[in-house]
Amino acid sequence: MLSEPEIDKIVKNARLIAVVGMQDESHAHRAAYQIPAMLKERGYDILPVNPHIQSSLGLIAFAKVGDWTTAPDILDVFRRSEAIPELADELLALPPEKRPKTVWLQSGITHPEAEERLEKAGMKVVSDRCLGVYASRSKATPPMIK
Repeated sequence: MLSEPEIDKIVKNARLIAVVGMQDESHAHRAAYQIPAMLKERGYDILPVNPHIQSSLGLIAFAKVGDWTTAPDILDVFRRSEAIPELADELLALPPEKRPKTVWLQSGITHPEAEERLEKAGMKVVSDRCLGVYASRSKATPPMIK
């Protein structure tokens, strides 16, 4: 389990955040839209991942994990806990250079067995925490990626 200072460092150093289960503007009342919108406003680059939307926040959505060309620093997950083992399988099937450095399971989302598998493969895992809270309290806004 990561310490609070380690989690804060992950958030402070992240630049690119992929969001699994991200919603589009038609669901702007949901956390899966509001949190990525706030992250984008704070300067993070966002990669929407949801096969049911075309775009969100003016960004083209990817249908599945691994469709990106650059591995994200954080994979922020808005999926139910029971979906995490399948997501872990998808991530573990990716070549290591396409895997996220950190898998972040939003508040209320945990799956200890899947989390352990991801950690054994070298990914950090943060579970049952809101990335928006950590990004909001971060003293430093990340620099824009060029």
